[in-house]
Amino acid sequence: MLEIAENGRTWVLSGPTSSYAVHLTEHDELLHLHWGPAIALADAEELAARPLPGASSFESQLDGREEYPVDGGPRFARPALSVRTPERRGTEWTFERYDTEDDELRLRFRDGGLAITLHYRTRGDVVERWTTLDNDGAEPLELLRADSATWTLPEREGWRLSQLHGRWAAESRLVRSDLTYGEKVIGSRRGHTGHQHLPWVALDTDATEERGEVYGCALAWSGSWRLAVAQLPDARVQITGGAGYDDSGLLLLAPGESFTTPVFAGLWSETGHGGASRTWHTYQRTYVIPDADQDRPVLYNSWEATQFDISEDQQEVLARRAAAVGVELFVVDDGWFGARTSDRAGLGDWTPNPDRFPAGLKPLADRVHALGMQFGIWVEPEMVNADSDLYRAHPDWVQYQEGRKRTEFRNQLVLNLAREDVQEYLWEQLDGLLSSAPIDYVKWDFNRCFTDAGWPGEAYPQRLWVDHVRALYGLLDRLRAAHPGVAFESCSGGGGRIDLGIMSRTDQVWTSDNTDPLDRLAIQHGFSQIHPARVMAAWVTDSPNTQLNGRVSSLRFRFVSAMAGVLGVGGDLSEWTEEELAEARRWVDLYKEIRPLVQHGDLHRLRPPTGGLSAVQYVRGDETVVLALLQAQHYGEPLPALRLRGLDPTASYECLETGEVHRGAVLLHHGLRTGLRGDLDATVLRLRRI
Repeated sequence: MLEIAENGRTWVLSGPTSSYAVHLTEHDELLHLHWGPAIALADAEELAARPLPGASSFESQLDGREEYPVDGGPRFARPALSVRTPERRGTEWTFERYDTEDDELRLRFRDGGLAITLHYRTRGDVVERWTTLDNDGAEPLELLRADSATWTLPEREGWRLSQLHGRWAAESRLVRSDLTYGEKVIGSRRGHTGHQHLPWVALDTDATEERGEVYGCALAWSGSWRLAVAQLPDARVQITGGAGYDDSGLLLLAPGESFTTPVFAGLWSETGHGGASRTWHTYQRTYVIPDADQDRPVLYNSWEATQFDISEDQQEVLARRAAAVGVELFVVDDGWFGARTSDRAGLGDWTPNPDRFPAGLKPLADRVHALGMQFGIWVEPEMVNADSDLYRAHPDWVQYQEGRKRTEFRNQLVLNLAREDVQEYLWEQLDGLLSSAPIDYVKWDFNRCFTDAGWPGEAYPQRLWVDHVRALYGLLDRLRAAHPGVAFESCSGGGGRIDLGIMSRTDQVWTSDNTDPLDRLAIQHGFSQIHPARVMAAWVTDSPNTQLNGRVSSLRFRFVSAMAGVLGVGGDLSEWTEEELAEARRWVDLYKEIRPLVQHGDLHRLRPPTGGLSAVQYVRGDETVVLALLQAQHYGEPLPALRLRGLDPTASYECLETGEVHRGAVLLHHGLRTGLRGDLDATVLRLRRI
């Protein structure tokens, strides 16, 4: 809901439980008024009537109060917008007008030939903000920095910052720390979202999992990015974020050109970190993720079984075993195309290897469909090997610096997707591939960060950082429109490209290359702070885990760990015993029963993966399911019971596993084994209202 004051200078956007308010002064200063519990327009007007504190020679009365600080004028805080022309740098804007369309508010400002539009929209209790910059003048404008938004928090003592950090195979690790004076900056200068940080932060003072105020912000951008959380000298806190890591130059806007920043979304919750997570999850399932109401199928991926040594007959053998355990989507990973017998060749040549697939992919896809499964493939379109037909024909199509060595990681280079000829080549290759066989799913990988991000001959080569991402989005949008039945998964060496931007164009994401079921608990715990189980791909792979750590774990533990998201299987099924295959079938069947709750229900994190017992609960309607995993225990140590959440305290619930009936705030004594030092165990508990 949007309310506007009679004088047209105060605006209040409200969701079910929260409000966001801004005010324009008579001097065209746009001030932040309120973000928090729901208020009325009259309350916002009262806040707007309060005078600003007096200015001094050393402090600005605007810092910490402005809605979108710009470079220049009486300000010292980090600017969200920094513009340079041949004559000057900075912005001195005047207000032109506001307008609305449906539930969107647009505040329009101007500085000479630069038109600046601030956009606001509520999606439930999530506020979406973004900015459009139009060059209506006769001279080019250089955008040194164009952040999406600046968020201002209310005055509080003792703010605490939550963030998700990590590295390859250890992504999305949650850390909370006291916020101190100065700036905390996180981001990526690697050309993609990155394994090191997810573009999300949360702030609280004393919130628990289910109680207390929490503020959160998340950026919808899949390239380089930066979030700066600043505690200013007067203790106010502001969060500024957007595309690009530094201020060296973002884009050069020629006359008539415009740039729209990515959405920077924010929410306020009074129900703790768990409530904030559930609000984020509902927002993404409702407004961000394509076809989010549809269940994601149980997947089998053949990579760990075969790696690069693949053949059509071998894939069919694996497909038959996968179908026998109840798999619904069979995926051929790396190695099906070009001269791809190792990671040293073939990237860029997106046609089936004639020795491995003599008649293309269609015969295998048809046999997979005959087994009752969908068919998928792996691609890495933004990359190229030097040993490829594409690179030999177009060595200038990659990112490189003139006169410098072309650096390779994983024996590959990055295609300059900002080039229109590269975009058209990839469209022709991928559209032709998806038209050549009944392909239902594409795993889109990205295994090489930007390092030599040069573009010889281009007048403003810095633009490739932004235009690569815009071209990626355009290519995905074009492919989805032409092939609406194909689902896409975002992968980047695991969780290196997970953000609201890529999620608006893909159906699920590959959370991490680390499939160890114990390691995954912490990764999945962090991921769930912002993103829903509906997109979180999780695999059951072989034991011992030869890919990473050699840990031995039971099939039971591996399945229950992976059932917390979109279940997949990635082990070598040709080596599994008949007993293991039969057990796997039982787990897959159980997952299909609880899948609507896991993928579409409300998540409650009952116990974090920091002690001996970890547990998550999903609630949907009159049903709930608990996944409990015992990570470690000391001899004879009793395990704590689990108090469930999100249920009707006046109703009774039957546990389908035990037949016990529980009433109100259910307290479960789970069926985990005790008294075995160091043993891993797991269980699934289902309850239904009676």
